[in-house]
Amino acid sequence: MKRVAILSVILSVGCFTLAQAGGSNSNQAAPQAGASQQQGAAQQPTPGAQGSQPAAAKHPPQAKTQAEFDAFKTASANQDPAALEKAAGDFATKFPDSELRIILYKTAMRGYQSSNNADKMLEMGRKALAIDADDPESLVDVAEVLTERTRDSDLDKDQRLGEAHQDAEKSLQTIDTDTIFPASTPPENVQKYKDLLRSSAYSILGTLDFNQGNFASAQGNFQKSIDAYPQQPDPVTVLRLSLALDRQNKYPEALTVANRAVELTQEGSPAGTLARRERDRLVQLTGGKPAPGAKAPTPASSTQPSTPPEENRKPGKTNPPQQKRDEAAPSWNEVTRH
Repeated sequence: MKRVAILSVILSVGCFTLAQAGGSNSNQAAPQAGASQQQGAAQQPTPGAQGSQPAAAKHPPQAKTQAEFDAFKTASANQDPAALEKAAGDFATKFPDSELRIILYKTAMRGYQSSNNADKMLEMGRKALAIDADDPESLVDVAEVLTERTRDSDLDKDQRLGEAHQDAEKSLQTIDTDTIFPASTPPENVQKYKDLLRSSAYSILGTLDFNQGNFASAQGNFQKSIDAYPQQPDPVTVLRLSLALDRQNKYPEALTVANRAVELTQEGSPAGTLARRERDRLVQLTGGKPAPGAKAPTPASSTQPSTPPEENRKPGKTNPPQQKRDEAAPSWNEVTRH
């Protein structure tokens, strides 16, 4: 959840601009642009157009009437996510076919994300997907909540994780085709936004693979996540890549990545503490030395999966032996984003 949250502070996209309203609902200013941050532009009604577009065109949500647009502005003025959720519901009841409904639900989703309310974030994300099943940001956010917050004791565990996998895979298919940006968005920021969403989707898939014991497949997806947005690697994903290598007895490679995780985390933080524990354990196993400046492996390195992901999904396939593992290794449940 926290990974996708940084989208709104590093890019000048990701929130819907009130194109003709002369204002912004975003509470966070982009560091390199003054435009308000939304994924597309909420537009006032165009006379005669009624918001229509060719079926294949992905266009910014548009009001059909001035009354609809005015009601949208009133609803979107709410800053508290709970108040915005109620306003979104009232708006959707009054304008059940409005294209602007998804804006309100996604804004509420981000508000709940900021307050670390995963259950409500999931609820808002699902409501957004009920309106647009291909929306990449909602797909990634819903998939991440389901992946990070589903426990073995949940009666609907398989259903939740299946939904997460499906959403993450689908987001990879729609990031390039269904992400809408204001026309003024700099191309480099468009690419950054897409790359970070893609990085988050691969990290989710890697986590799902790891939890199923598919460590080689998890390794591949974690590496893809890092490669998709190398300028700002997610420390938790880097640490999880180290653990995926560790579970395959690839200790030297795991140590290289653990050193990178240490470099990316603060000492004393939850992720930093686990990264240092994993690094120290791997140093003992390999006789190697900590190398804070070491970088994560590239796709061409020996850390690529030794078998295709499909092989790891075959029924009855056993995982690599773990004779050298010991209790000092961080457990997977400890390496959490929350």
